[in-house]
Amino acid sequence: MLCAELLARARIVTLSLQNFPVEIIPSHFEETLDKAAFPQPWRYVEETALGKAKEVAGRLGDRQDWAVVIGADTVVVLDNKILEKPGSDARAREMLTSLSGRQHTVFTGLALVWKGGERVSHEATLVSFAPLTPQVIDSYLSSGEPL
Repeated sequence: MLCAELLARARIVTLSLQNFPVEIIPSHFEETLDKAAFPQPWRYVEETALGKAKEVAGRLGDRQDWAVVIGADTVVVLDNKILEKPGSDARAREMLTSLSGRQHTVFTGLALVWKGGERVSHEATLVSFAPLTPQVIDSYLSSGEPL
């Protein structure tokens, strides 16, 4: 079982596990964890990924006996501040402008939940953006990708 909102992420996992039955189930986990309670961003993404996986696992009924649920979460960290999904074009433009010409870190948390167990992990990737012109930002925003 995979709890995924992003189709691209779901496709990657489905291709990686092509010898196993995969069902994609969006999580209803409320992403309202207090970021200030997590001094390290990787702890926040691990906890959010675990919350997503546990929420889906809790809805599986009898399938909990054999299913492995994979949950994931990704955030961008700039100047020790967690930036999440922008939600609007205006916020996306603001975020892209702040990332322009700078380095930031992308943290992805991964959680596996199964009957009687759970594991969490994370990966951190340092990303460097070239300076972004307003035209490049406009083009990216028109793709719908940042939302």
